[in-house]
Amino acid sequence: MKIVVLAGGYSPERDVSLTSGSLIANALIENGHRVLLLDVYLGIKELPEDPDALFSSTVTPPYRVGECVPDLEALKAESGNGDALIGQNVLPLCRMADRVFLALHGAMGENGQLQATLDNYGIRYTGSGYIGSLLAMDKDLSKRLLRAAGVRTPDWVYLDPNDKSTEATILERIGLPCVIKPCSCGSSVGVSMVETREELTDALRAAAPWGDRILAEEKIEGRELTVGILDGKALPLVEIIPHEGFYDYKNKYQGCTEEVCPAQVPDEVARDASQMTVCGFEALRLRGYARFDYILDPAGALWCLEANTLPGMTPTSLLPQAAAAAGISYRELCERIISL
Repeated sequence: MKIVVLAGGYSPERDVSLTSGSLIANALIENGHRVLLLDVYLGIKELPEDPDALFSSTVTPPYRVGECVPDLEALKAESGNGDALIGQNVLPLCRMADRVFLALHGAMGENGQLQATLDNYGIRYTGSGYIGSLLAMDKDLSKRLLRAAGVRTPDWVYLDPNDKSTEATILERIGLPCVIKPCSCGSSVGVSMVETREELTDALRAAAPWGDRILAEEKIEGRELTVGILDGKALPLVEIIPHEGFYDYKNKYQGCTEEVCPAQVPDEVARDASQMTVCGFEALRLRGYARFDYILDPAGALWCLEANTLPGMTPTSLLPQAAAAAGISYRELCERIISL
């Protein structure tokens, strides 16, 4: 098949996406496909006389995630794209392909905007549709639906970080300690663990650039677990053990975390996590594949934090590790996602 792998984008997670995309592209090439790795934001300003020649059968060196979130304002200035989120010739190239593999993370790649656009052009793509993407990306909406479906999730409030009453509302309704996070962002961008009133002020300031709404969430202490799901079936649990702090952007992508898969948990915990994941997958109207994140508290209760509709596919990402524990190689995982 001819496959476009869409990556990059105007998102704080663009470096993660480019890393995922480069690895996915190479795996698909090794599987015998002709592939074009395409930055959805930058696009290609001038197409060659034969655009089909852009689809390659040659493996290239993978991209690597840097330590810091990319400077999006500098990217906008350098590219000259302004506020257009889809670059030149992206849609025509996608229409040329047999399938589009979405290797995007965050922003319009994961919130349903791109999925709706591709639907309007009749372009076939991987992962969830626009409805599921929207519901999962908006953490307030997803938590409401998960709770309604019987999936336990920490208490939260949905607020404007710049409102003068926000701090007082958080202290009154959630208290300390708590977790502050942007409502629609991933890779732990803008997330803070808050123990004191002073840290709360700083956390709201850190979350504000990443959206006009934030979540203040009850902080659940315990073990961090994640469950991948592929074609409606839960994969083995992974336990995440950061060397220090929590599972933030640096710990995720700079090898500062130990992952144990399958996680060493009681059978009933593994069973509950799998059942909750399948339930959440259906409640959020997801399709193809996804990943759900949990905290296992000291009493043995599981708390669902969020769903990820386009989980990372980098060397340190959790879904490929869970798939490997189930006997599914990276190349096979990419092929199965394309086939779904």
